[in-house]
Amino acid sequence: MLKRNAGKTLGFFLIGAALMGAWSFAWAGSAKKSLRLISSGFDDGGKLPERYTCDGAGISPELRWKNLPHKTKSLALIVEDPDAAYSTWTHWVVYNIPPNVLEFLENFPKDAQLPNGITQGMSDFKTIGYGAPCPPNGKHRYFFRIYALNSLLALPSGASAEQLRQAMKGHILSTAQMMGKYGQ
Repeated sequence: MLKRNAGKTLGFFLIGAALMGAWSFAWAGSAKKSLRLISSGFDDGGKLPERYTCDGAGISPELRWKNLPHKTKSLALIVEDPDAAYSTWTHWVVYNIPPNVLEFLENFPKDAQLPNGITQGMSDFKTIGYGAPCPPNGKHRYFFRIYALNSLLALPSGASAEQLRQAMKGHILSTAQMMGKYGQ
């Protein structure tokens, strides 16, 4: 009798361990994925095609993001060149992007305010919307950064990248970036 109960106990232990292992495996597989920013127009770390620069059409590239954090209420985008001569040069500032908007098509409109609430800020070119890379010399890096935020931002259109950064303080849930290179 004792031998049979010991076998049952061992059997229950093995079944429990197997279930625990399966649960651990399922739990690890369901871990949250990080926010990602991708483009069909260029590879992260690769060369920006001429059409996205002042040597081409000067239009914005297609951008997509995925794996938004659960509590995302809006997104923001900043595109900057840290290799500019005197300081980081801002090429694009966009905020209050609704969380159901998961991409910007190529040649995004340069309107200060779009019907869905998307608001655009001021680039260092002193224009609203995407300012095409146009480095005077050397190769420059252009960082496209997307921010998932836990709120909408009370910023009027035309805000600078610095004003956007100040408004985002304490509201950033996650961020992702990609970088493209371009040079004369």
